[in-house]
Amino acid sequence: MTETIWTAGELAAITKGSLTGVADETPITGMSIDTRTLAEGDAFFAIKGVSMDGHRFVPGAIEKGASLAVISEGDAPRALRVPDVLKALEEIGIAARKRLAAGVPVVAVTGSVGKTGTKEMLRLAFGAGGYVHASAASYNNHWGVPLSLARMPAGIDSAIFEIGMNHAGEILPLTAMVRPTIAIVTTVQPVHLEFFDSVAGIADAKAEIFTGLVPGGTAIIPSDNAHTERLRAAALACGAEILTFGRGGDVSLVETDEEGVIADVLGTEIAYELAPGAHVANNSLAVLAALSVAGRDLFDGAAALREWSAPKGRGRRVRLRPAGGEAVLLDDAFNANPAAMAAAIAALGRVEARRRIAILGDMLELGPTSDDLHRGLAPLLVDADTRIVHTVGTMTKHLRDALPFELRGIHADTAADLLARLDPIEPGDAVLVKASKAMGLSTVVDALEKTYGLERRDV
Repeated sequence: MTETIWTAGELAAITKGSLTGVADETPITGMSIDTRTLAEGDAFFAIKGVSMDGHRFVPGAIEKGASLAVISEGDAPRALRVPDVLKALEEIGIAARKRLAAGVPVVAVTGSVGKTGTKEMLRLAFGAGGYVHASAASYNNHWGVPLSLARMPAGIDSAIFEIGMNHAGEILPLTAMVRPTIAIVTTVQPVHLEFFDSVAGIADAKAEIFTGLVPGGTAIIPSDNAHTERLRAAALACGAEILTFGRGGDVSLVETDEEGVIADVLGTEIAYELAPGAHVANNSLAVLAALSVAGRDLFDGAAALREWSAPKGRGRRVRLRPAGGEAVLLDDAFNANPAAMAAAIAALGRVEARRRIAILGDMLELGPTSDDLHRGLAPLLVDADTRIVHTVGTMTKHLRDALPFELRGIHADTAADLLARLDPIEPGDAVLVKASKAMGLSTVVDALEKTYGLERRDV
């Protein structure tokens, strides 16, 4: 039986809205802003976006069995009418947070790289100790965070939220809604530089997450980042306890290889299985730090990480089957910035392969340093013993020009243009696909999977 999260009457009371065609006691079993994924019993929120008005989809939501539609205009046979739909969603999210029992750990994670992967590791680790609620996918923005909160049942044992930003000030209202007991910053790197004067400004924006901490809350920060002390100062200003992870941190790596990790957690050594990748191992330290703060069993939580796998587009490893053999695809096409590119290229370099091939698209939102940051990838590709580098977009022309001539593959303006000219994958190849999401290189991943079949291998 599907769990009832709210009743229609409760939503009306929280939002001070008016119900039409639905009884107060009507159960609400989910929250949706997208009719494509809406399930019967969900409340559908007709949010107005920049380019899309959710009110257009209200009839479809009702037809699919929505318990009610939250609307600010028009009509629906089952409706909750409010002045502002997004504001109503925020109010419900805040109410969901308030009704949690005292002592329930609420973890919020942000950072330039690794937010979603770390959130998923937290979900597994805390799930080993009870009923955990976590943000779906990358729901980390001005609608994703309140939606994730609003979906949260009352009787959970822990909650995990991802919080993102592109501009200064965006995290402040989100962390105020979440009110975390534990706030994690995975790293600070040159991301979204188009909107910041410096990386220090990015650190300050990430540190906004500490402003929402409950009294006595804990900030978990990297021990070895260039802006660690800036993060520490911001956390202390918010009255937070501080725990560090990484080289020389309170939680540190003892050893890591393709099979797993050995970590030191405040003097306790723990071995656990984890998908390969130095950045993955480092982010797992933040997870162990959070478990320690929450008083959860470290060994059970760490053991649960064996189930972790990279999501589609975020470092997922796929086994391809070209004629006569096998090849490996590293699907990292969801997002890109200099730090994430460096980690992905390093991961490619660790794969045993006859040829290492990189298909790279533009990194966006890097501002005036973009040319140099793209050129700076060239030595990393050489160090990873990459044989061919295909480039897509405008900014990757600077990367191509910096590469040794023999490494230069195809340059294309678009993903479709590249696919039309791409040579076949051969047995023994390892292929990395990475770019900012807007470059559309996920279509390259889809085409390679379709052409060569797939057998998923988690990393």
